[in-house]
Amino acid sequence: MRRSRVLVIATAAATLAACVPIQAVTSSGERTDNYGIPIGSQRIREGGELVMGLSNEPDRLDPTTSSSLYTRYVMSTICEKLYDLDSSGQVVPQLATALPTISEDGRTVTIPVRTGIKFADGTPFDATAVTTSLQRHLTLKTSQRTSEMGPIEGIQASGKDTVVIRYKRPFAPITAALADRAGMIMSAAALSAKGDNFGDAPVCVGPFKFVRRVPQTSIEVTRDPLYYDAAKVHFDSIVYRIMPDTNSRAANLRSGDVQVADTISPQDVDALAKDSSLRVLQAGSLGYQAVTINTGNVDGAGKPPKPIDTPLARDPRVREAFVRTVDRETLVNTVFNNWFEVACSPIAPQSPYASDASNTCQQFDPARSRQLLAEAGVPIPLTVSMQVTNTQDQLRFAQALQASAAEGGFDLRIVPVEYSTLLDVQKRGDFELLQLGWSGRIDPDGNMTRFLATGAAANYGGFSNKEFDDLLAQASRTNDVKQRAELYGKAIGIIQQQNPIVYTYRLRNLTVHAERVAGIEVYSDGVVRLGKAAFVEGQEG
Repeated sequence: MRRSRVLVIATAAATLAACVPIQAVTSSGERTDNYGIPIGSQRIREGGELVMGLSNEPDRLDPTTSSSLYTRYVMSTICEKLYDLDSSGQVVPQLATALPTISEDGRTVTIPVRTGIKFADGTPFDATAVTTSLQRHLTLKTSQRTSEMGPIEGIQASGKDTVVIRYKRPFAPITAALADRAGMIMSAAALSAKGDNFGDAPVCVGPFKFVRRVPQTSIEVTRDPLYYDAAKVHFDSIVYRIMPDTNSRAANLRSGDVQVADTISPQDVDALAKDSSLRVLQAGSLGYQAVTINTGNVDGAGKPPKPIDTPLARDPRVREAFVRTVDRETLVNTVFNNWFEVACSPIAPQSPYASDASNTCQQFDPARSRQLLAEAGVPIPLTVSMQVTNTQDQLRFAQALQASAAEGGFDLRIVPVEYSTLLDVQKRGDFELLQLGWSGRIDPDGNMTRFLATGAAANYGGFSNKEFDDLLAQASRTNDVKQRAELYGKAIGIIQQQNPIVYTYRLRNLTVHAERVAGIEVYSDGVVRLGKAAFVEGQEG
């Protein structure tokens, strides 16, 4: 186990952030990170099937179009990336062989990649295959990766082992982006054969390969004998069993029917920690939970914003009023038993790019909220609706927020929705308020640009502000941490003036696994890593 510590990016993908200081956050209590322990010298047995209780169903298993954390869980076993994060938060090569080389003017990024390895379908992995995937991430009409990759001018293979990305202007966050889905490389043959249906049966390089999916029930993967590091893969197969109910996941852990489960409820984790047959992993999150306000998403995320005739969308005073009703600290500590933390901005407190300002929230002030509503000339109470996933913890928080909002003059109506449906709802813009989370990225650009830049594919609220866009663009062009700090500080100031998103809390990634399993790891990016895990010899389930 290790204390929460500074995350270090081994590249230029870095920034500090700041915002208008209004109310400082106080911690609900120190927690000790336990990311899991690699197998090391532990005696293990080969083979067997691992069953994971997955808290929500992933969207389509397509790295280009996916927007679900739970897809990242599955893809981590079947679809490796050019880069990954290690337990200390450093960017490390995975399918690349070294960190990128960036030209003096910052416009040319050169990436050396592996050769002599194969995709799960037996076709060769090389620079040309990498280029094919990167082009798809960049240009596919339904891509969620485009804004993450920056202003690319061209991508080409230089021989079999080198990929060159040329930019219109420097883009510092690219290495961090390639340590996530933008860096997942797909079989060019499978892309050619399946096109938009690639996600129905994905083919990549990974310790496991896709077998089948039963919607709303399970996803199965099996060990890939062609994997370049196959000697370190031990399970015969992994089954991801879809189990949204928190009580069910806890019960199945105790019975041994599942050997690992993610997103353990704070209502259950203390009791599970006392079970000698189980182990609790926990890590602070790079992400956040938030309420997105629909201010302009009429035709779908990424399309030009249009006016919406609601008080929340029309008038920033109404949005500020709503923010003033959110008693973050009381809500978080009461609902989540002091396990989670208040979030004021997209910058995680454990990031080296955090500052006192980025950890500062607008003050809870229900009297000011009512005053703002009166100034805006809207009825009090003002009725608004919020869509939220129909899981116990999310509903519990929504109900507490409902009571808090009532103090400030809002009649908050809660609309429970299945998680997979909510992903579609936010893309279409079929909401007034929407409570959903983001697992977070190590570079703050990945927590801001894709959600708030004009026209970004994941700008679900349809927010548009030229000054904000310009600040993000300027920040992405420099590798200087101090300069980025100043620019992101100004950008967060605009967020807190316009309030297109209300940041509410930051969870801890709580994962529980059976003691008889070794090598499961969970880092601050939220991904549960199972690819190199195994059953411990002599401990039968």
